[in-house]
Amino acid sequence: MIVLEKLTKRFGPKILFENVSMQFDPGKRYGLVGANGAGKSTLIKVLAGEDDSDTGSISIPGSMRLGVLRQNHFAYDKERIVDAVMMGNKPLWDALAEKERLLEGEVTDEVGIRLGELEGTIAEEDGYTAESEASELLAGLGIPAENHYEPMSTLASGYKLRVLLAQVLFGKPDILLLDEPTNHLDLDSIRWLEQFLISYRGTLIIISHDRHFLDSVATHVADIDYQTITIYTGNYSEFVQSKYENKQRAATQTAALKKKIAEQQDFVQRFGSHASKSKQAQSRVKQIEKLEEQVEAKGQKRSSLVRPYVRFEFDKPSGRDVLRMERVDKAFGEKVIFNGLNLNINRGDKIAVIGANGIGKSTLLKLMVGAATKLDEETRGYTLQPDSGEIRWGHETSVGYFAQDHHEALGETAKGMNAFQWLYSFDKTAPQETIRGILGRLLFQGEAALKPTEALSGGECARLLLGKLVLGKHNVLILDEPTNHLDIESIEGLAEGLKQFTGTVVLVSHDRHFVSELATRVIELKPGKINDYSGTYEEFLERQGGDYLRT
Repeated sequence: MIVLEKLTKRFGPKILFENVSMQFDPGKRYGLVGANGAGKSTLIKVLAGEDDSDTGSISIPGSMRLGVLRQNHFAYDKERIVDAVMMGNKPLWDALAEKERLLEGEVTDEVGIRLGELEGTIAEEDGYTAESEASELLAGLGIPAENHYEPMSTLASGYKLRVLLAQVLFGKPDILLLDEPTNHLDLDSIRWLEQFLISYRGTLIIISHDRHFLDSVATHVADIDYQTITIYTGNYSEFVQSKYENKQRAATQTAALKKKIAEQQDFVQRFGSHASKSKQAQSRVKQIEKLEEQVEAKGQKRSSLVRPYVRFEFDKPSGRDVLRMERVDKAFGEKVIFNGLNLNINRGDKIAVIGANGIGKSTLLKLMVGAATKLDEETRGYTLQPDSGEIRWGHETSVGYFAQDHHEALGETAKGMNAFQWLYSFDKTAPQETIRGILGRLLFQGEAALKPTEALSGGECARLLLGKLVLGKHNVLILDEPTNHLDIESIEGLAEGLKQFTGTVVLVSHDRHFVSELATRVIELKPGKINDYSGTYEEFLERQGGDYLRT
């Protein structure tokens, strides 16, 4: 159990949450939600002891193990992958390391006694099956057995995150704190993680912007909004309905209070000057003051949830044939990604590219963009060329690209610029009001538009990159993981904008709700082949037997 007592945390002048008293109970799985900047990651850090609250206290029983998903992907580069996982159980790892060290020297009577104590600790911590358990976790997260004894440094960043996740799970914590654990996981691994967490019996607090994931895993939702934390029973969809009903109820109560104030004011105006009614009028004045205090109290704290307004427009539509890829080959060293790939894209297609991590989804998008003309320098730096074959864009196509690595996608030229200056640099003929309008609709209002690009959060970087696409007025959008780091409101805003977009979209996303909302065609990449399905993502799932990549 985690108990919060009058907890307050500010970020500069901004109050994240104030005088919060609540508890997180054992056996419950809490989805921690709120807008970007509301304080979700900050709360996780405070609970983990990595950050201090301004006032108040947190109580966690000393006997409970706390597991926290770390974000430092390079901390274990020198360790074997399986060892990095086993480090998640600190008592066991310390005992194994000390035992190995003692066995390297002379085994005296004193050393022998200590070795016996260590053997007891190892047995208590299931140390004799630890390596096989660590390997099972790694396999479930998509890391093949042949890689388990290689150094962490051999893994790409996304796979390092999986090892760190396995490390946390291996420690069998009583309390599990996970901040965006599905980022960089493919759909198979997300499904595996869902099943693992559903069977978890401790206290789980998890931040995720994946609605489907929260619906599958969460038994409760902890909502950071209105400068407080409110607990709702049920999954994310049930929370949305409950919060809407609460908001409507509050609006009704406020309207009733205002109506009552108007009635009392009318009485005071009509009878305030009458001696016989003066006492009643004075009483009504006091009632009005109390009612106004209630209305003011309800209106003081505003919701931090704001949905960006995303609309993609273009001046000219493309031709009917948007893109043709013929006999395309691409390899990195001995690793063949595509061999004789053929693919046609038509105007108006909204294509979701799916498949396991490392199969070539991002490579496919970079090859597409690499054949386009009129790309800016930053975008050109992300593109690839085929080893052989031909990629042709059709008549009047204008291609906009959203890269997966948001901070790097801003480019070296962004350094020293603020958000307004960076966006304005892509079209200096545009009126400044147009640039500010785009930024404002993407939640960079007022002073936020002058925030240095180096200080932008992941969600802010993503929204600024979306602003670049809006400014470019492209009729083809190529999007690689556009929902990473966006909060749920921003994802919904982006989905709405793409639904109304009449051009062509090719996207990679592991957010199943997002894909289900948009896809009219699904391209599935598998080793050595490509499967092309015409229809929605839900129809694609039905063709696979109804249970493909879903819980």
